[in-house]
Amino acid sequence: MDLSSYFTALRALLRARFGRTERGASLVEYALLVALIAVVCIVAIQFVGSNASGKLSSVGSSLT
Repeated sequence: MDLSSYFTALRALLRARFGRTERGASLVEYALLVALIAVVCIVAIQFVGSNASGKLSSVGSSLT
């Protein structure tokens, strides 16, 4: 086995080993980012919903 074919085989082995790992890591990072955004959205909607409910209740009680 000459040196160039050894390096070609080594390059293919390293791409196969570490190429998939980086894709998996970025997929996990994107999933965590989406989960964090979803949690922030849920908390914001609950906060706005409770404030709106309180305001509507006070307006409704002042009308009667």
